[in-house]
Amino acid sequence: MKVEFLQLYNFRNYDQLTISFHPHLNLIYGKNGSGKTNLVEAIYVLGLTRSFRLVGDKTLIKDGASMCKIMGRIVDKYSTDYQILLNKEGKKVQINHDKVAKISDYISKIPIVLFHPDDLRFIKDTPSTRRKNVNISISELDLVYLRYLNDYNKLLKQRNSYLKQMIVNGNTSSNYLEILTDKLIDYGMNIHLKRKEFLDLINEYIGCFYQKITGVSGLKLKYVSSYNDLSKDELTDLYAKMLAKDINFGKTNVGIHMDDLKFSLNDKDLKDYGSEGQQKNAIIAYKFSELEIFKKMKGNYPILILDDLFSELDLEKVQNILKLLKEEVQTFITTTDVTKFSFLTSFSYKQIHIQNGKVVEESEHERRKE
Repeated sequence: MKVEFLQLYNFRNYDQLTISFHPHLNLIYGKNGSGKTNLVEAIYVLGLTRSFRLVGDKTLIKDGASMCKIMGRIVDKYSTDYQILLNKEGKKVQINHDKVAKISDYISKIPIVLFHPDDLRFIKDTPSTRRKNVNISISELDLVYLRYLNDYNKLLKQRNSYLKQMIVNGNTSSNYLEILTDKLIDYGMNIHLKRKEFLDLINEYIGCFYQKITGVSGLKLKYVSSYNDLSKDELTDLYAKMLAKDINFGKTNVGIHMDDLKFSLNDKDLKDYGSEGQQKNAIIAYKFSELEIFKKMKGNYPILILDDLFSELDLEKVQNILKLLKEEVQTFITTTDVTKFSFLTSFSYKQIHIQNGKVVEESEHERRKE
């Protein structure tokens, strides 16, 4: 999976840009605020129809403009043109100039694995942040999972609404609630199974990648879920035991919407006991594990974006991470300090210099012969 070229109109601080990319490595550099991250953000938005930043779609439109457009050609087995248009009313997507009615039919066509400095929230933040990250990853691999998730969330909303009605109206009839609960358990079991399968695959790789980066072994992910090791009958009993609490609080207090996962290094939770450096390296190992899972399940690698990854890493860690890159993986790296990569000699790459939303220099660098 490669981005052959990208065209931007009124996106962030870019008026208009057409740029082609190297099929292996693209090193994008410039000062803070120049537009480096905006460029890789455009690739991400083209693939997932939304930003990885915690912002609304309207903020992607350049100040003073009424709309923005991102177009790109993706090369896999065939070349395919993708387009996303954002305006004040919403977004529209196209594939090969044909409109796609449902955004859900567009997402997952361009799989992307991203590291961004905010990804430290994956470990530091709440369980909902970790669930969101896992949901995005699995949805890129499996559209059925996305449908299960959407259906589960609709049922959860209905169940919570009915629980509130039982409080307000004094309604003690549980027939409808039992129907909702039964369906909720079915969707929950399907989601739980797919999450477990995904996290089991992550654990096949993450320890090895972490050791290659840091020299330390013992990193694992632990899946925390009320559905772990329970049959449907046992889950039905669990919901029955929680019913009084659910009615009292007007919400469902058990289920996969409360799942969590923990990064554990030699049985110590990195959220509580890990340094920021250990947390960052654990997330990097997780991202490289995702690459291998995509390859295993889809037959090809996704696009890899490493945004400002190397800003606080020592040279040894930088070199260890770069050794993990593969020529089959098209990679985009942003940095303020291009001299950190002066030792890149083992593969060819493109260097792109950004200033104030413009590409001021592009240069191709060939692999040096031994």
